[in-house]
Order: sequence, then C-alpha cells, then structure tokens
Amino acid sequence: MPVDDSDIIIRRAGVTELIDLRHAVLRQGLPRSEALFPGDQDGAARHYGAFRGTDALCCATLHASEWAGEPAYQLRGMATAPEARRMGLGKRVMEFMEQDLRAAGGTLLMWCNARVPAVEFYRSMGWEVVSDEFEIPTAGPHVRMVKWLKGK
Repeated sequence: MPVDDSDIIIRRAGVTELIDLRHAVLRQGLPRSEALFPGDQDGAARHYGAFRGTDALCCATLHASEWAGEPAYQLRGMATAPEARRMGLGKRVMEFMEQDLRAAGGTLLMWCNARVPAVEFYRSMGWEVVSDEFEIPTAGPHVRMVKWLKGK
C-alpha cells in the first residue's frame, strides 16, 4: 500500500526545528545538548528538513568548511525518523539541498563522515567514499565521502 506523503513539505529549516529528531536518531542516550553541533548557529549553516506540520521527519545540515584546502560544505546531522523511513524523504531532502546550493552559486563541493550503514544511500546520491573506515566514539563506524555538484 503506497504511503500518503502529500502533506510533507521539504524546506529550509531552523536548527531548533531539527534538534529533537537529531537527538532521537543520532544521539539517543546522550544529553539532548549533544544534538546541537558546533557551527549550527553560524549564519553560513544551512538546515533542511521534511516536515509534516511542525514534525520534522527527516533532516540534514550543511556547515561551511574546507575539503583538501578548497571551500566546501560538511554535511552533518542527516537523520530520518524511524516511522518515516523507506518513503524517499532522505533523497528528497538531499535533492532540495543540492538545488538550493546550486541556486546560491559558489561552493559546490560537499563532504561528510558517513555512518557505514548509510554508505549505499549516499552512493546512490552520487557521493564517493574517500577514506578507510574509522570509529567515532559516540556514533560508531564511519567513512569519509565527497560529492561535487554539477552547475545549474
């Protein structure tokens, strides 16, 4: 049976709209404050989400950063609520985010520390693994991935 997602809106968001989802999915068992990342309040940070009403179902954040000495954005805090998985929301949020970056011009390079179970999702979105596996103590095994966006 198809899922009705006609009431889901993909849009830019404020970080405060995403904290509860990040905490539940990415920082469960840690203090809620651990779901607020350094740079989240920076004016250059870009927060995105899929919302049903005021409920965040999927989220992602970009922080201005560098990769190999080049201007880039670091993707952080990508999460989908368990009840909203397998609905394509992660893909829709990523596509919206990429469209927003292209429209802004400038930096079109992104990188992330991807949780190993999410690597295939990122690969399906055009990201490339560029490191060996490593451990983040509070979050488990990760790899670094990069993606260059094509222009408009």
